[in-house]
Order: sequence, then C-alpha cells, then structure tokens
Amino acid sequence: MWNYPKFLAHRGGGKLAPENTIAGLRCGFAHGFRAVEFDVMLARDGVPVVMHDPYLGRTVAGSGNVFDYDAAELVAMDAGNWFGAGFRGETVPLFTQVVQFCKDHGIWMNIEIKPAPGFEEQTGRVVASLTRALFGLEIAQDNPRRVPLLSSFSPVALAAAMQAAPDLPRALLLDRLEQGWQDQAGALRALAIHTNHKHLTQALAQQVKDAGYGLFCYTVNDAARAREILGWGVDAFCTDRIDLIGPDFA
Repeated sequence: MWNYPKFLAHRGGGKLAPENTIAGLRCGFAHGFRAVEFDVMLARDGVPVVMHDPYLGRTVAGSGNVFDYDAAELVAMDAGNWFGAGFRGETVPLFTQVVQFCKDHGIWMNIEIKPAPGFEEQTGRVVASLTRALFGLEIAQDNPRRVPLLSSFSPVALAAAMQAAPDLPRALLLDRLEQGWQDQAGALRALAIHTNHKHLTQALAQQVKDAGYGLFCYTVNDAARAREILGWGVDAFCTDRIDLIGPDFA
C-alpha cells in the first residue's frame, strides 16, 4: 500500500541545483514539488547531516570521510560551489535544518538512511530516534502524508530503525529484486520496496504488487520510461529531471 506522493524531487533539486542542500530544496519547491528524497548520515560526533557520499571530494571540497569531522565542521563546508559559482557558500545542512524547511513548506520526505561502512546500526538508530522526536505529533495524528518514510539499502540500519522507532514506516532499498527479497522485507516489516527502475521488469513489478508492497523506483529521468513503469503498477518514483517530469506528471 502506497499512501504517499507519486513524484519526488531527487536529493532536492535534481540536476538543477546542488544535491542535498537547502538550495536544492528551494529549487524543487519552486518547480512545484511537495515531496523530496534525501540522504542522511552521521558526522563524527553522531549528529545527522544531509549528504550522499561518505567521503569528501565530490560535492564538498576536501579529503577524508564524513565521520572524520564533527557536524560543526561539516556545516561550515561549501556544498554548492562544485555545482556552479552561483551556489558558492551553500553549506552542508544538518538533518534538522532540512526537516524544518520541509515542514515549513509542506514537503513530504523520503529519508534515506545512508550509513558509512561500519556505522550501519548507529546511523539507523540515531536517524530513526531523531525523526520520531521531530514528528511525534504527526505520528499521533496518523496521517501518512505528514510522516516521513525511512528507507535504506542497509538491512542492519533498517532493523535498528525499526527497533528505535517501530511506528515510523520503512522501505527496503534494493538495486535488483533477487531471490529472498520478500523474506528480507518481511523481517524488516517494510511497507514498500524501492528499486532501480533499470533492472525492473513488468513481471517483477507484479510480484511486488501481488505481495502487497508499495513499489517505488529511482531515479527516473525519461518521460517515456516513467509512463511505462507506471503502467506496470509502480506507485511512485524520484527524478533528477524536475524540469521535464513535474509533480503533476501524467
């Protein structure tokens, strides 16, 4: 069962703004998106920050791993200049800052727990616990469109999230749907499967739907492919091409 928006801006602004930044969220919002996917990992001091890579060098200048730095150091780093000079000075955001922006603007969140290697259990526990604290009222109101969905490629992180905040919904991320996926999803009490559309077939999509799971795909940037998989029963997807595939895509 999928009770959430169908079309999500990938990492905020897709290909139009630096990923996983407040500027990216503003960009997605300006394009009409009221649903977003972003990544969360832990700084050295255990504070969740919004970044995709567990190391510096691609979107944030520098060297070493994210967990080599405290959150105060990371949020002082430039996460926009790599994308374009107009975004120079856009910093790494705290998870709490991103949540506040989304709450202020009515944006639903798919929070991907993105643990660095060796930090799977801790990241799942911390992110889930903090999310539950931030959304206590929304959880009590039992309105799915106001409660974020946690997802992860790490079963360990999702299991820790389930233990820390069992009332938060979870989705299992899988690059490919291989044998045993349903047992894994069942053990984690996941409500949805998130998978790479490039490896999805109509038969696999039918398997997921017949098993009673929501089906979400990443990252769909071609309109014809989007229509094809929606025709297979895919419930939702995220896109980088928020300029081509809008929030009211049909």
